[in-house]
Amino acid sequence: MFCNQCEQTARSIGCSTVGVCGKNGEVAALQDLLVNALRGLSSAAISAAGRGVDTAEEGRFVASALFTTLTNVDFDAESIARQVEEAVRLRDALGVPAGEEGALLRFAPAPTIEGKVAQSGEFGSPWDIGRDADVQALQQTTLYGAKGVAAYAYHALSLGQEDSMIYSYLFKVLAALSDSSLDLQAWVALALECGAVNLRAMELLDEGNTGKYGHPVPTQVPLGHRPNKAILISGHDLRDLELLLEQTAGTGVDVYTHGEMLPTHAYPELKKHPHFFGHYGTAWQNQHREFAAFPGSILMTTNCLMPPKDTYRDRLFTTGPVRFPGVAHAEGDFGAVVEKALSLPGFSENVDRGSVMVGFGRNTVLGVAPTVIQAVKDGAIKHFFLVGGCDGAKPGRNYYTDFVEEAPKDTVILTLACGKFRFFDKQLGDIGGIPRLLDVGQCNDAYSAIRIAVALAEAFEMEVNDLPLSMILSWYEQKAVAILLTLLHLGITGIRLGPTLPAFISPNVLQVLVDNFGIRPIGESAKADLAEILG
Repeated sequence: MFCNQCEQTARSIGCSTVGVCGKNGEVAALQDLLVNALRGLSSAAISAAGRGVDTAEEGRFVASALFTTLTNVDFDAESIARQVEEAVRLRDALGVPAGEEGALLRFAPAPTIEGKVAQSGEFGSPWDIGRDADVQALQQTTLYGAKGVAAYAYHALSLGQEDSMIYSYLFKVLAALSDSSLDLQAWVALALECGAVNLRAMELLDEGNTGKYGHPVPTQVPLGHRPNKAILISGHDLRDLELLLEQTAGTGVDVYTHGEMLPTHAYPELKKHPHFFGHYGTAWQNQHREFAAFPGSILMTTNCLMPPKDTYRDRLFTTGPVRFPGVAHAEGDFGAVVEKALSLPGFSENVDRGSVMVGFGRNTVLGVAPTVIQAVKDGAIKHFFLVGGCDGAKPGRNYYTDFVEEAPKDTVILTLACGKFRFFDKQLGDIGGIPRLLDVGQCNDAYSAIRIAVALAEAFEMEVNDLPLSMILSWYEQKAVAILLTLLHLGITGIRLGPTLPAFISPNVLQVLVDNFGIRPIGESAKADLAEILG
């Protein structure tokens, strides 16, 4: 195997024996084979669309299948093998494009998993077409960004939101991996287009979330617990949470959030459930310890699953694209999750561990924009920092805690995604009634942060890059790649990225990002970076 798509990849080069995420070589090979099968399907879909055929079904499948190849999603070889077969079935139903006889269009899956793994070795890596290192770096960047787009498109579709333009782009990228005539500039264009398409996918997701559940409102979320049976829900999916809340109503079971589910407490249509109680634990990489200590059943949605420990495996359930061999899978009907919770001890006493404030999405922040703008004009607020992104176990992420703690008291910190768990419970005070720490939401809410920045720029009659705003980002998986490409598409410069730069970026491509966008790695010292930013 060879996989370098996440930030924690071995030796900052690539995992070659077993993934740092826990996936084995068999699963890695099948994921590569699935991407290659999707390349053939995409070529067939492009040809079919040219003949006037509706390819929406194929587009939905490509988005869902690409999502399963993200880090920490699907660890089940049988599940991935079934998707390879479905990709070929859909490809054949569309028909091979006239005049095209490539191997990916003739590929027939072997009947066994072992055979499919061998076929993956024959095809090689999806981007490996014998080109120079810079082209391959951009191919990987674009493919990984497209995986992030697919994840957001999947989330949006679960709420009834979709745009065929997104599916067309996914087809185009996957088909482009077979086009040896595309040069460096063509791949630069495809990468930046990925950012534009991702902006649309995030907009659809925002419309789905706020349209169905209302705009988030500032909400205090308990970090303790109360005596009752309990279910812990982790991941990102609001639709799964809604179903769980409906199916636990009147059962005597409280629902707690974990990880990036924390911001869901701020949605009016979700928070109205009285048994939706509080938040338990921190970020995804701590789940081995936190899941083991939780006295109820656990539901894992979307991504961020780690290979489970035996201490909680029998009370862990997956749903949606998430799968792990031997772990029960529930799809929409969470009766088994509730039944398991009722059989477990639950919490036996009241424990107060304080609370945190969530719910500072674009609607809330822009609602107090005049106050914010006046505070800037009066000098009460000197600078804004967006400190957010993915958390992870690899050393170096304490930088973000140090940065927030060192930030002067006349600055405001906006944060989103699970990176905030390094500092989400810090008491930073307020500036004229405006909290200094504003939780914008999940990584899925990056669109909200972008809207806030654009609105502030319009209010001050300047470009976003001229605002007293600095972005200090952490990354881990492929949705973060898509968000970064969106920021570059919008022309945002001066981003500091860490804790390490992507292993798939070549030195020459990195230099292009430095020269054109001013992107740079975070420094060794948060204090020194702050001093440089604030001048």
